[in-house]
Amino acid sequence: MNSFTKVPRIRITSPLLSGLISAAIVLLIGLLVLSILLTWTNMKEQSLTAWVYIIHALASAFGGLSSGKRADKKGWYHGGLAGVIYSVIILLAGFLGFDAGLDAATLAVLSLCFASGALGGMIGVNRK
Repeated sequence: MNSFTKVPRIRITSPLLSGLISAAIVLLIGLLVLSILLTWTNMKEQSLTAWVYIIHALASAFGGLSSGKRADKKGWYHGGLAGVIYSVIILLAGFLGFDAGLDAATLAVLSLCFASGALGGMIGVNRK
């Protein structure tokens, strides 16, 4: 008797929730790798800005990919929406936690997350 068939499985059917969860996982992995590099190498804190933008772009792209794969249509819409909501959550956390204001960098993060999320959503729809 196979005991693994009795284990209940959790399936996320919402494309948006699936995209946000996968984006958060990629964000956590990327920040962990970045903190390890910052601790154990001679990387300076001044170079972190570019790396943070890269991590946000990758996280929203993977979130868009997951969202587009679940949606089966309108991948750019679902991926872009996941990217925008991801960036709003990140910016809200920065605003509430660090009293960061709205400036040009905020608009850059928002547009970067929308573009990479939409691109990931288009790839996710066509990936079967």
